[in-house]
Amino acid sequence: MLNKFTRANSTTNRARAPLQAAGVLLVLLALAGCSKGSHKPGQALASVNGEEVTVLQLNEELQRANVPAQQQETASKQLLESLIDRQLLLSEATKEKLDRDPKVVQSIERAKALIIAQAYMQKHLPAPTKPTAAEVSEYYAKNPVFFANRKVLEMRQLVVATKDLSPELKAVLDANKSLEEVASWMEAHKVEFSRSQAARATSDLPPEMSAKVLSLPKGQLFIVREGARSVIIAVTDIKDAPVTEQVAAPQIEQFLAGQRSKTAAAAEMARLRAAAKIEYFNKTTGEPEAAPAATPAAAPAPAAAAAVPAATDAASAGDATARGVAGLK
Repeated sequence: MLNKFTRANSTTNRARAPLQAAGVLLVLLALAGCSKGSHKPGQALASVNGEEVTVLQLNEELQRANVPAQQQETASKQLLESLIDRQLLLSEATKEKLDRDPKVVQSIERAKALIIAQAYMQKHLPAPTKPTAAEVSEYYAKNPVFFANRKVLEMRQLVVATKDLSPELKAVLDANKSLEEVASWMEAHKVEFSRSQAARATSDLPPEMSAKVLSLPKGQLFIVREGARSVIIAVTDIKDAPVTEQVAAPQIEQFLAGQRSKTAAAAEMARLRAAAKIEYFNKTTGEPEAAPAATPAAAPAPAAAAAVPAATDAASAGDATARGVAGLK
């Protein structure tokens, strides 16, 4: 569906941050004013066995939670209690020297590196310009499967463990049996499965999968593998569900802005790689034959392919296409 577009880049959130911080500050000052003792007003909100919980900590939690202004006072009280609980756990973990555990240290270093790297990107990447109305219209026109020709597929499904997709079961599927006949066969052969129903829009599926599914006769079975489970699907109805350009425009803008951010990030990574001296020492994980993934990403991927998830739910597009539709090999 349309809400499957790539999440909009963080620039908009950063633009709102000063306004949110102003509202948060009023709440924090009120909380801090209620505290007693020798602590500076507006700094320490609580003390846990001598360790302070501060305004800055609470402010960070409020911003991360993206709490609306009208809910900040209530949320601040709840988040303060959560910070106190966190400090209690931290204190106990430190007593047990868990902060020195090699796995914990490694995780902390990884998180630190990611945060610093993200801060670099936020500092050095320009804020992407808002897509023009013409760009939005062009994207809308070039992707009718997502918008003007969008359809909703109503499906009945049999969910089975991928390990149970035996050659015998595949032969039953390839024999163009109905979903009920397949279910009866699995019951007779003690193959565990469950039934479900679902509705998926063509905007949720990779274009190549949408095209295959829409070309099938009604009731024709196909399989989507999702890791440890596989879903045997029969489309029972197809309904037109077009989306107008006016309705789609805000999310198209977000998507295009996100693509620009990705392009800028990939270009910066390519620049840094070009300027750096990189040596590989492990033959197994050594220098890739092709250019690093970040380099070609500097050129935008085809819009239609990038606008939707790689496959249905947890399935990979490659897996889904490889097994594909029963009878369409």
